[in-house]
Amino acid sequence: MPKEARFFDMFVAHADLCKQGSRELVALLANLKDADVRIKNIETLEKKADKITHDTVDLLHKTFITPLDRDQIHTLITTMDDILDLMEDVGQCITLYDVRSVTPDACALADIGVQCCDRIFMVVSLMHDLTDTESIMKICGEIDRLESDADRVMRRGMGRLFRDEADTRQLIKMKAVYETLEEITDRCEDVANLIEGIVLENA
Repeated sequence: MPKEARFFDMFVAHADLCKQGSRELVALLANLKDADVRIKNIETLEKKADKITHDTVDLLHKTFITPLDRDQIHTLITTMDDILDLMEDVGQCITLYDVRSVTPDACALADIGVQCCDRIFMVVSLMHDLTDTESIMKICGEIDRLESDADRVMRRGMGRLFRDEADTRQLIKMKAVYETLEEITDRCEDVANLIEGIVLENA
């Protein structure tokens, strides 16, 4: 019996939204004067991603034979969905905490997020047949390294905050922004680890 292949198209469509969201996030932090527009754009992308996630889970319930293990499909799409949820959380932090300025370290974390999301898109685009194991594992390794880079930027940024920031309120605001930005890269690493496991299991 044929296996339902639309799951892979849904992964790619979702990953493309993550790519777009990561660029909106960089633009948001680069120019907070455009915050309302950028945050609205991120929210729109997040809603589209939610729809893909819902459709994927719905298709999962309707499909008799799936191309991957059911739990793998469900966990992968929901973990990918967390990425855009966290981008939306950054926007909400900016609005709720009335953030007027951000640090270069925050911008650096957002830049790493773009690099991670680009690679998420690349790797899910290779999942249709899982034959190019070497390329998939290489990209997943790059995501792991980028997450380590984000950890270093996070530690450096936190150190600077607690050492140099005299305004306690600004310190609290930026700490929340840092933590959420770094969590985006954590979730990208989670996606990479899931894909590595899928490849190894289906090799």
